[in-house]
Amino acid sequence: MDNERIIQLAQKFVDGDITAFELEEFNTWYYSDEGEQYQVKSFDSKEDLAVEMYKKVMDRSGLHAEKPMRYRLWPRIAVAAAVAVVIFGAGLFYFSKDMKQVPADQVALVNDVAPGVSGATLTLANGKKIRLSDAVKGELAQQAGVSVSKSADGQLVYEVKPGTGASEDLGAINTLSTDKGETYQVKLPDGTVVWLNAASSLKYAANLLEYGKRKVTLQGEAFFKVAKDKKHPFVVESAGQQVEVLGTEFNVNAYADEPVVSTTLLEGSVNVFYLKNNSSKILKPGQQSTLKGGDIKVGDADVDQALSWKNGDFVFVGEDLKTVMRQVARWYDVEIEYQGNINSSGVVSTISRTKKLSQLLKALQINQGIHFKIEGRRVLVMP
Repeated sequence: MDNERIIQLAQKFVDGDITAFELEEFNTWYYSDEGEQYQVKSFDSKEDLAVEMYKKVMDRSGLHAEKPMRYRLWPRIAVAAAVAVVIFGAGLFYFSKDMKQVPADQVALVNDVAPGVSGATLTLANGKKIRLSDAVKGELAQQAGVSVSKSADGQLVYEVKPGTGASEDLGAINTLSTDKGETYQVKLPDGTVVWLNAASSLKYAANLLEYGKRKVTLQGEAFFKVAKDKKHPFVVESAGQQVEVLGTEFNVNAYADEPVVSTTLLEGSVNVFYLKNNSSKILKPGQQSTLKGGDIKVGDADVDQALSWKNGDFVFVGEDLKTVMRQVARWYDVEIEYQGNINSSGVVSTISRTKKLSQLLKALQINQGIHFKIEGRRVLVMP
């Protein structure tokens, strides 16, 4: 990034009128190799930090800030929509009651870890496994009157072949699965699109039909954009619950290592059933159900947080550290080991899932005052 653009963004940062897009640009540069030389490690307030950062940018650019800097308390909209990206995401500073300062260079590492990628394994009805990241574009298989192909943009696509119809051949079961560090997208034969998160699997008939319904079985997490079909309800079965819809958009988080199964509705409506006692709840847009211990509860959802993984971000709004680190482990394909007494809660952070592991840990370290050490594919978490 040239000096003129750096100065422009730094001034906007100080003035508090920087946009979310500009903040992301500034954030990316700030933690690049070039930006490391500009970083400010100590401060008394966020206004002082902004001024010191601006002065440092100007000095390194061979310029000087001759007139007094103008700055104001950042407006609510900047804080809500953008500032968290820099404050917590990039890890520029951490505030506590005693203004605790944590150096930003204490994440020890031997080998950094790259973020996850697009990839999955498709297991066909005959047991054949296809690594989709390695598969060439074009048709991969035909089964139950359905053509299975990989599109030019890498999406897995199911299409009913003309003249064959979609017979209910329940023996033609496919499984799409992602490892840790992988996500993938599939378009089912009815036009429904599914985004599959890391360490997840989706099982379904090749033609999707099962006893008059469109049914899939989920382990892990997925976002569904369901094509409308009043004659054939769409059913997602996962971890003791069923979600039934006619056409809508929603997210289901049903990882085995999470304490609750959560369903978040973006638009339309869904009916969530608890299979053991046939109790059910209907969700409205912006609501989330949680299933724990046989009890389904419904409340308002933080939709941005629930869908953050699909949108390429980590968004934490008060989770405990171990919940956060489970997400980190799945996306970076690492093992987490805790040393000493770790009791950290209230993690608030936003950071792109495209960042390397060390950058994410820097943000969490400054946010929480916890220390990390990367050893290969193992992360040590220490007080």
